[in-house]
Amino acid sequence: MVRWVFPCMAFISGFSVMAVQMLGGRILAPWFGGSIYIWGSIITTFLVALAVGYLSGGKLSLHNPTIRKYGMLFLAAGLSLLPLVFFSDALIGFSFEMTEDPRYASLIASFLLFFIPAGILGMISPYSIRMMVTSKVTSGFSAGLLYFVSTLGSALGTIGTAFYFVLYFEINHIMLTTCLAVAIPGTICLFFNWSPQDVAS
Repeated sequence: MVRWVFPCMAFISGFSVMAVQMLGGRILAPWFGGSIYIWGSIITTFLVALAVGYLSGGKLSLHNPTIRKYGMLFLAAGLSLLPLVFFSDALIGFSFEMTEDPRYASLIASFLLFFIPAGILGMISPYSIRMMVTSKVTSGFSAGLLYFVSTLGSALGTIGTAFYFVLYFEINHIMLTTCLAVAIPGTICLFFNWSPQDVAS
């Protein structure tokens, strides 16, 4: 049963990262409109942040991985979403002080708003694999399963946010709910002390 914790957590992280990315367009739209360079800025920011997160999470997982450290990643990701609720206007305004070109201002705003939360969420996938993989024989299947559920979560986060959530809820309410959806499971993990060896047993 312990092994199934990590696919569930990977699903949550995949869902959350795409929900935030979809909301990014709505956060920036009042300032920059809906031009293609807005989505270019958002997608570039998330790709770079996830790339850094994958590398950092993989490196972090080499040093005595435990469920508590894993939970701290979720808690940190949840907390990193709070500035999007309370300081997004100030950060976007700062981007216009850096440059008057709306293309580069949108890119700067995207990095200020989304790079840290997307990067932390990116760290979760390689750490999940490290926690779940306990044997070379099953490593390929375990990694494939985690990528499957994470990508499925991303697809549902995209369609759910774009087609439904934004129609019925305020952006800040969706963001706060996403924050809690990430932080609460992470907090629960802090009460356990599993390691990959415990998962194997």
